[in-house]
Amino acid sequence: MFTKGKTPEAPPPPQMAPKPMTTDMALAPKRAPVARSGPSIISADVKITGKIVSQGELDINGQIEGDVRASALTVGETGAVKGEVVAESVVIRGTVEGRIRARKVQLCTGAKVRGDIFHASLAIEPNAIFEGAVKHAQDPMAEQPAAPPPTGNF
Repeated sequence: MFTKGKTPEAPPPPQMAPKPMTTDMALAPKRAPVARSGPSIISADVKITGKIVSQGELDINGQIEGDVRASALTVGETGAVKGEVVAESVVIRGTVEGRIRARKVQLCTGAKVRGDIFHASLAIEPNAIFEGAVKHAQDPMAEQPAAPPPTGNF
């Protein structure tokens, strides 16, 4: 029991099993959206009916019947949108029939726009066709009230 000279080695401490990780999504931190490296492209042979919403850039070369919302929008030469367009920046080379609400709007040569434009900055190049009203607004992307019904007899 008691001996002189040799001391017995202490046993190693017991190993703890690693804690299993929980996969509860409610406890997981929220992740920021993944940044895109390029725009989402709707090709010339594509026809879409319905609302389109994008957090990034959108390049439309096909036919859209419905409202479009994006951070930046380009309607290419073969592109056409029938509906409201809302974006920080809008470049039109094709056709838009509907209201445009954007901080920066550029109508390029060959563009055809029929509808009102609410903007903070507007550029219209030569030979762009525009039929509608233009209204400068500090916050053009804010919801605009619907136009009141016409009064009087015509």
